[in-house]
Formats: sequence, C-alpha cells, structure tokens
Amino acid sequence: MRVLITGATGLVGNELVSLLRKNEIHINYLTTSKSKIQNKHEYQGYYWNPVEGVIDEKCITDVDAVIHLAGASVAKRWTKAYKQEIVESRVLSTNVLFNILKNTQNTVNHFIAASAIGIYPDSLDRVYSEKDIDVDDSFLGHVVEKWEQATDKIATLNIKVAKMRTGIVLSGKGGALIEMAKPVKYGLGAALGSGEQMQSWIHIHDLVNMYTLVLQQELDGVYNAVSPHPVTNNELMKTIAKVLGVPYFLPNIPKFILQLMLGEMHTILLSSQNVSAKKIISEGYQFEYLSLEKAVRQALKK
Repeated sequence: MRVLITGATGLVGNELVSLLRKNEIHINYLTTSKSKIQNKHEYQGYYWNPVEGVIDEKCITDVDAVIHLAGASVAKRWTKAYKQEIVESRVLSTNVLFNILKNTQNTVNHFIAASAIGIYPDSLDRVYSEKDIDVDDSFLGHVVEKWEQATDKIATLNIKVAKMRTGIVLSGKGGALIEMAKPVKYGLGAALGSGEQMQSWIHIHDLVNMYTLVLQQELDGVYNAVSPHPVTNNELMKTIAKVLGVPYFLPNIPKFILQLMLGEMHTILLSSQNVSAKKIISEGYQFEYLSLEKAVRQALKK
C-alpha cells in the first residue's frame, strides 16, 4: 500500500508516518519546503503550495489512500490575518487535493481527513455523537464546518471519505499538553474559567492507531477521535499537577484574564465538548490509554 500524507512533519504526522512505515506502508508526502523533500522508494517527498494552487502531480502516482493532516495551528493569537490563514490552510489545501484527484488518472479510493471536535456546540451537559449536526456559533466552529464541507467534495469523486474529529491531543513532543504543563511545573497551575468545561482528550498513540485502523479497514464517515473518558478542565489540570508532583491550590483563572492574555483565542480553553467515542469502539478499536493519568504520565515520561 502507498499513502499520500499532508502535514507529515507535524506533531500527528510525524507519529503517524513512523507507525505506517513500521507496518511497511509506503509514504508519499507533500511539503511546502523544498529542503524537506527526501527521495526514497518507501518515503518520497513532493512539493506543493496550496495558496498558489501548486502541486507536483507525481505525488499521486500509485497512491491508494490520502491522509490529509495539513492546517495552520489554532494555538497562535487570532489576528484578522491569522484567522484567514487558519481557514485557508485547511480549505485551500483540501481544494488542491480535490482538483488533482478529479483531474488526473489515479488509483486513490480512500481519503482520510483531520477535523476537530470544535464543530460541536459549547455545552456543559450535552454528550455529542457523530450524528449531531449542530455547529458551534464560534470562529472555530465555522472553521471546522468549512473544512469538512471542502472534504465532502472528495466523496463526489467516488472515493470513500473519513473525517476524524479530534480532541485535545496529549503528546510530550508538542501541542496542548506541553503548553498546559509549563505553568503547572512552577506551581502556577489552575483551572481555567469555571473549570467545569468538559474536555475530550486522546493520547497521540491512540490517535495514530485510530488513523491506521480507519485506513486498513477502509472506513468512511465521521469518527470522533477521543478517549471514552472526557474530564473537566479542573480534573485535567489537577492530573497534570499530580503527575508532575507539584501542588495544585491556586484559584481559577477568570475568563476576563484569559481574554486579556489571548484575545478571541481564549474561547478554545473555555469551550466545553463532551464527545462520545462509541462509534470507533464499535468498529473494533481498542484504546491503549483509557486513563487520563496514565496518558499524561506516558506523554510527560513521569
């Protein structure tokens, strides 16, 4: 099998490429940096520039499936220009892939796309499954909606499409956990806002194993890529403190302080999404990390 991957050098992409190569799956990857192109039979790089609509058509040769992970980080201050980049990096890149799949002869029969649980409305009491169609009335909610709409066009090409709505990814190599752990290490950890917002998380090993299951079983449709055991923000921060062996006693950080520090981006930290993993479990997925403490300990190597 040969798979084309976008975002292959990112946090999730690196881990996924490593796992797929261990499974003797050949990788083509797209990069916007010509210096990152490698030329090996089993790991071959190709240049693209989604903003300009540029892509090396050879990237799709002999490819069976596409895994689309590319997208600008949402964990940077949301200026007007950067908000546009967040949207365009997802929508334009997906459109470029749609066009090459539509306009070239290829053997692709499966398209797996990253997505996010931020599409679900902020709620302290609802539990969301993949059947829920309401969209959160926020910047992030609308980003994910546009992202998925662009992805859905791929299905018109008679290609199976899977969308992986991902929660907070726990990894020791970057991402949310590392940022949350920084103040906690110095005894400055505290719950954010009310601390009651539900946070659906997943260990990075489970996430890439889930992608691999979806790939190997050729699954399509929407899947929530989350652990079956979401926690409140207070529980999450308290667990990080416990793993790091530091006190956890400071009062919650008020919403207005987060607004001053982060601007509109603070909504990511206060939004509550309790998301179900029942669908992926029904497909036979078995989680390696069901315990939040076990997941945090492995990620932080504690």
